[in-house]
Amino acid sequence: MANYKRILTAIDLSDEADAVLTRAIAMAASDNAELHLVHVVEPLNLAYGGDIPMDFSSVQEQLQTQAEEALQQYAARANIPAEHYHLLSGRPDSQVHELSESIAADLIIVGSHGRKGLALLLGSTANAVLHGASCDVLAVRVGQEE
Repeated sequence: MANYKRILTAIDLSDEADAVLTRAIAMAASDNAELHLVHVVEPLNLAYGGDIPMDFSSVQEQLQTQAEEALQQYAARANIPAEHYHLLSGRPDSQVHELSESIAADLIIVGSHGRKGLALLLGSTANAVLHGASCDVLAVRVGQEE
């Protein structure tokens, strides 16, 4: 099996993102691959439905600013240059797919809680990324007690 050349790591900026990024750094180092980092801010009107008669623009701006600062910190810890980390807005799965294709990623790394039952039927971002990806996907198990 050939080594990966370009790895895209999608993180959610939670405490569990460290485990995903640590795995990505190790894989990129072992394959001498280029590492990209992405976080997708989901617009509040998508997350909570467009029927709520409120203006979310100031809250959305705050979320965007906080996400940008956090993403920069993750990238700095992993020595990822500015042109290799990406802050996007939209549906996380479709944005990850579009970015992976535009940078010609051959591996996407995402965190997964490994849910079962009803949560699995409802789907998750990791599941959506897996089923729409045009390259390999590695789901890193997070959020489980040792």
